[in-house]
Amino acid sequence: MTGDTGTARRPQPQPQPTVESSRLPRQRDSASTAQLKLLVAVGTDKHPFDRLVDWLAQWHAQVTGPVGLTVQHGHTSAPSLPGAVPFLGHDELQQAMVQADLVVCHGGPATILEARRHGHLPIVVPRDPTRGEHVDDHQLLFARRLGAAGLVALCETREALHDALTTGLADPSRYAVAADPGAHEARRAAVARVGRIVDDLVAGSTPRPSRWRVRSRPRPGTKETP
Repeated sequence: MTGDTGTARRPQPQPQPTVESSRLPRQRDSASTAQLKLLVAVGTDKHPFDRLVDWLAQWHAQVTGPVGLTVQHGHTSAPSLPGAVPFLGHDELQQAMVQADLVVCHGGPATILEARRHGHLPIVVPRDPTRGEHVDDHQLLFARRLGAAGLVALCETREALHDALTTGLADPSRYAVAADPGAHEARRAAVARVGRIVDDLVAGSTPRPSRWRVRSRPRPGTKETP
């Protein structure tokens, strides 16, 4: 190959991707894809989350377009859906988020943060303790706060989830945000801040009895009363 002056131009070496750059979250592509990749993650809590999985199965049965599913169903009974797996390791979950066009998840703060770090506006169905899906209402309180701020797409009903999924199937860019590689370094601090917010929300909702009983020590020379 010659340059403008007719002299031979030496080929320039192409930069090779580094390990760190390969782990950085990719920006979501607004262009339509042949097959929408949908990740659904219910987390690792011991309580089943049948409601979310059932709603997903009902929507999937009606979908006519191509959808590639990964459904991390945890302690919920294995659904009759393709791509169902009980649990994903941390690295597997990160890779699934990188590859997904849409992410649906429970209201766990860490999962929501990870989804946003990878460029997703997560579609969030929070666990409801009145349905036996969690021990308290911190996911409801936290998800509602984020939903009001526009940081998640909050879906508390089957109709809301189905509408969000149908919208995302037609245009995945509706649920994309700017990926933030720098958030990886601040993840622990962010999770800690989220934890404090959740604690404040829960503490302000309903009073909780103390789990601990202060037990005084007997004075020297006295016997402890059983």
